[in-house]
Amino acid sequence: MTLEAVGFWVVAVVLLASSLAVVLTPNLFHAVLYLAAALVATGAIFLLLEQPFLFAVQLLLYAGGVVTIVVFAIMLTERLIGERVRQTSRHLVNGAIVAAAVFAGIAGFLLRSPLATPRPGPVDDATVAIGRALVGPFAVTLELLGVLLVTALLGALYFARSDE
Repeated sequence: MTLEAVGFWVVAVVLLASSLAVVLTPNLFHAVLYLAAALVATGAIFLLLEQPFLFAVQLLLYAGGVVTIVVFAIMLTERLIGERVRQTSRHLVNGAIVAAAVFAGIAGFLLRSPLATPRPGPVDDATVAIGRALVGPFAVTLELLGVLLVTALLGALYFARSDE
């Protein structure tokens, strides 16, 4: 077993454990922390696939930005209603059935695939192509997303401030 395979299985176990913890923990703030761990582990998968730019984007946008906004939302909600927000899993059995069905489908797909597939050779750096796509046809979408995130942060700060 190669070091790359060991790294993948370590990241896979961390990703699976943190994903389950997101769903099963009753404390909403702890669920967000587990979500951050799952997003960092997803970024590590990109790093194992030799895509450092996508790893950086995953860490900055998702593990950094999204988790920060969700923490602000939790703080704002708890301040407005005056009590701690609990996460409840009302449909745990239904969710487990759907998760098992999805797992069975993915496992069936993986078991039918050939075990020995040749690894593709090194590809050119995708950073330039991603950058051109972001400042080309998706520039307006990217800018609107930035404005939306800044507006959400300003709104959270406005509502979370003290009345003094």
